[in-house]
Amino acid sequence: QVQLVESGGGLVQPGGSLRLSCAASRSIFAFNAMGWYRQAPGKQRALVARILSGGSAFYADSLKGRFTISRDNAKNTLYLQMNSLKPEDTAVYYCNGEASGRLYWGQGTQVTVSS
Repeated sequence: QVQLVESGGGLVQPGGSLRLSCAASRSIFAFNAMGWYRQAPGKQRALVARILSGGSAFYADSLKGRFTISRDNAKNTLYLQMNSLKPEDTAVYYCNGEASGRLYWGQGTQVTVSS
């Protein structure tokens, strides 16, 4: 059973930055793709960014230029660097990984952007 554990969320002021981490219980080489999603209150979970095993990254159009997804294979960890945060970025952020036809999710980490 693969476990994904997010960390790094919290309260930040508008314009601030946060870096989220997602630690995997196994080598992330096993994942064909990994991604970050977010779910704001009353809204559906939506894609934030996705990175393939070869390193290609894809972003939600509205987030390009502010968010950066990366992976550290040696640490079995996925990251999301979030800059110039806005109140509308407030949500629970989830990481996921796709491996052997299955989709794995973490438990989520809360990000709140407020003054």
